[in-house]
Amino acid sequence: MEPDQNWYAVYTRPRWEKKVAKYLLEKGIEHYCPINKVTRQWSDRKKVVMEPVFKGYVFVKPIEEKKWEVRKIPGILNYVYWLGKPAAIKDEEIIIIKKFLNEFHDVIVEKKELVVNSSVRITQGVLMNYEGMVIEVFGNRAVVKIDTLDIQLSAHFDKKNLELLG
Repeated sequence: MEPDQNWYAVYTRPRWEKKVAKYLLEKGIEHYCPINKVTRQWSDRKKVVMEPVFKGYVFVKPIEEKKWEVRKIPGILNYVYWLGKPAAIKDEEIIIIKKFLNEFHDVIVEKKELVVNSSVRITQGVLMNYEGMVIEVFGNRAVVKIDTLDIQLSAHFDKKNLELLG
């Protein structure tokens, strides 16, 4: 492995994970689209289908010089960012996902639900990267209390712009 190669996650168009993996394969870019065997029940039959584990994401490991060409692949929307740059993922984390999926089937990935008193980090907007506590949740919105500079601010946020801490 070259030392300047990292794994990254990219956002894909909805339900394009396997298509994006196919395009990455054609371009010769190392990638990983975790697939899960899931049993689906229809009214007349059961069927085992192969579904992406992480809906809307594919992992890529491009050589550094071609990192930005990945965004030109059909179906890829952008890199997942952390602190203003594409978030690097450790090889060990990809290996753990692979081992886990080899051992278990019908894996379900659930996002933790925001509840009152949850600690959160704001991921977008002028208060990006500030941390606070959820004081109210309703529908797709939450009220977050932010203590800073010896004052307390409360603001309404879309839940998609909040990251659960711990």
